[in-house]
Amino acid sequence: MHVLVFHGYLLRGTGSNVYNARLVPALVRAGHTVDLLAQEPRAHEIAWVDAVGASASDGAVTGVEVLRDPVAVTVWQPDIGGLLPVYVKDRYPGFTVKTFVECSEEEVEAYVVANARAIAAICARRPPDLALINHLVMGPLAATRGLPADVPYAVKVHGSDLEYAVAPAPARFVPAAQEGIERAATLLVGSGHTARRMFELLQDRGLPARTRLGPPGVDTESFRPRSPAEAEAEVRAVAERLLAGGVRDEAGTFARDEHAVARALLSLDLSDGPHVAYVGKLLRNKGVDLLAAAWPLVLAACPDAKLVVVGFGDFAESFDALVSALSIGDLDAVHGLCAEHALRHLVAFLDAGGADAAYLAAARGLPDSITRTGRLEHDELAPLLSACTAQVVSSTFPEAYGMVAAEAAAAGALPIVAAHSGLDEVAATLAPGLPAEARELLRFAVGPHAVSDLAGRVVAWLEMEPEQQEAIRASLVGTARRLFGWDGVANGVIAAAQGRHDELAPLP
Repeated sequence: MHVLVFHGYLLRGTGSNVYNARLVPALVRAGHTVDLLAQEPRAHEIAWVDAVGASASDGAVTGVEVLRDPVAVTVWQPDIGGLLPVYVKDRYPGFTVKTFVECSEEEVEAYVVANARAIAAICARRPPDLALINHLVMGPLAATRGLPADVPYAVKVHGSDLEYAVAPAPARFVPAAQEGIERAATLLVGSGHTARRMFELLQDRGLPARTRLGPPGVDTESFRPRSPAEAEAEVRAVAERLLAGGVRDEAGTFARDEHAVARALLSLDLSDGPHVAYVGKLLRNKGVDLLAAAWPLVLAACPDAKLVVVGFGDFAESFDALVSALSIGDLDAVHGLCAEHALRHLVAFLDAGGADAAYLAAARGLPDSITRTGRLEHDELAPLLSACTAQVVSSTFPEAYGMVAAEAAAAGALPIVAAHSGLDEVAATLAPGLPAEARELLRFAVGPHAVSDLAGRVVAWLEMEPEQQEAIRASLVGTARRLFGWDGVANGVIAAAQGRHDELAPLP
């Protein structure tokens, strides 16, 4: 079949970008061809992209550059006039960026019209058999205007669309969402939490009947267990490749200083002490402050433990400042950061006397035990994650799905997640088959005791007997491979677009 996929953003980085970058090759492996609409300026550099299409401001196709034959995937970058509406504001080189909430009615309408014209032109060139439209707003509205009426489609709700567009401005975006999904065969959500949030916001009694689970998948060929020597060699190879590339790209959200990333990776001694990972954006609502504050408690019990922080974001400098202040016992500076960023759970820890003399003594080891790498691509992350014994997902904000937790499990690292929203659902999926003591380690409560609860779970895992750890890892890997593979996700997308609800997982 020929499938049209509308994404509208990049094909690198995190979240929905990774979802589409993994989904499309899986569709091709299943025998399908794909037209993918995305605002990816470097699509020609992606290995699975076979052609790049160009269109004019009216959406008309002006040419296609074939990179390799046969062409299974063509990526199109619709001309949207330079303004890119987003859910969470980041920097995108070449675009003026505003959140949907910040955009005027005229700007949102122009964005919808431009994408609808592009969809119509691409469909006229080669009609799709079905389509997948990403995000609740505004892709589905563009699809209703651009897709032929006889093309069935599914909508993938990622969560950020709900929390950062629909929820803050329901009067503006609920009607647009309702119109966009009116003839969608299925709405795919990453978790029951996301489904319930959507039902609450849209107030449509008919939605549950056509909403099904459609979580992201895991590339289980990349995210797999490795021997310590293999993992260390692959991490070093990644670093050396970044150094040899001679690229220093410091502009844009998903760009990076590749030499700095390489130096950070080369500084790691993966054979020295157990390593714990954090993977994700460095934002206040990702709870990285809890992890920084918990780490001295970990060091007090396990002095050889190392923390590897993989990510980027607006909280990066504040994270570094928090680590520095804790390491020198400057609690005034810590309280200042708490006030600046409203870190209420960290305040609760401090107010309860958590930063006592023993804590501050252990905190002096923070600089030598924490390495922040910056952003890693998924193929670069996989060997590093397999070298880690655990991964912490400490978000204090509802998450549509815990993909990073599923990836950790597939790589053989214990995921320790905040016990809420889609994160908790991933933990619940991984729990069966684990001994009771391991099930308890998978999740911690976000609340006044979050710092000590998180540290306690990390310490309990690090102190567990190696034989117990190996048995638990084997269970996690087996569950992840069975339930989270991308080929199954791709088959689910096809079934969703065709309305074959009985083949899809029901909501929990």
